[in-house]
Amino acid sequence: SDLHNRSHTPPGSNSPARMHRSLVRAVVLSSALLTSLASAPTRLAATTSCAMETLLQKNNTVPAAPARPAHGHKGTYGTAIVIGGSYTMVGAPAISATAALRSGAGLCRVFADRELLHPILSIQPSATTLPNVQQHTQLAAAELPDKPYLVELKLDELDPDKKAVLAVGPGFQKPVEWADVMRDLAKGPRRAVFDADALNLLSAGQLLLNKHRANMSRDTLVLTPHPGEFRRLAEVADIKESPTDQDETVRATAAAKLSEAHNAVVVLKGQHTIVTDGKRYFVNQSGNTCLSTAGSGDVLTGIIAALMAQGLDGYSAACLGVHVHGRAAEQWSADNGDALGGLLAMELTKYLPKILFGK
Repeated sequence: SDLHNRSHTPPGSNSPARMHRSLVRAVVLSSALLTSLASAPTRLAATTSCAMETLLQKNNTVPAAPARPAHGHKGTYGTAIVIGGSYTMVGAPAISATAALRSGAGLCRVFADRELLHPILSIQPSATTLPNVQQHTQLAAAELPDKPYLVELKLDELDPDKKAVLAVGPGFQKPVEWADVMRDLAKGPRRAVFDADALNLLSAGQLLLNKHRANMSRDTLVLTPHPGEFRRLAEVADIKESPTDQDETVRATAAAKLSEAHNAVVVLKGQHTIVTDGKRYFVNQSGNTCLSTAGSGDVLTGIIAALMAQGLDGYSAACLGVHVHGRAAEQWSADNGDALGGLLAMELTKYLPKILFGK
């Protein structure tokens, strides 16, 4: 490399003898480099959009579930706030809320448009009680403001301690004007899981979060794209690797680059889901084709948010979350004649307590 960095060419450097010696030296160096790479541990070099290299270390250890101390109460086990829902997708935030509660969160609050509150609560009335700021009645949800810039103000009213974990995006279907809300929520102070339309807003708004999250720990935000959502995000980040490549190292590289671009943990969903924080990656081994059904991603979002609310960092919560999600599908299949289809997403949630906290 020093040959390329010289600012001038010494006299006589173009002589045949000197050129021959340089060529021999380059061949020897290249051979030594290849030998070194061949003898190194199995690691993956992923070049980020900033032309930096990150070494990914594979680690497939499934993290332990959060502890459940005997003296705990609902405040001990954290709060998840699901932000989502739309006229055509009322069930999505309700499914995420159910998954969060079934995964051990002490409280789960739903933040949605006014006309959606009662339908959501009719699906999951156990989403914890919360005063509706507009109506001053005791409801289990809060009205999402019409103006995007009021969202953080409303969140501060609902969660003044700023300790809740946000599950953002299930069924959200908001216009691109809401992209700035996603940017601001990603900046903290609350930890968050972004799924579905939260991810679509990032790509529609041409946002890369790394510069906005420069002072944030990477594991305070988890992005959970399926391959279609990943491709839209990858286009903004100029990531060329395919999220569906049969080579796991290619998919891990793609996910790691997105992790760098947004300074976030990335869960690249699919068969053998990849989880990475840009330095290490986890390949999930659980699950089956039962998960190929509407709403299963909403379940995963709720699981990960609940595990973060109970104290796991984003990477650990994501690794455990995808494992548990897959295990639930396996158990449903076993209980239904080894069926590999026909699962309703909400049915996954009943298996979560036993898988996470059973003996």
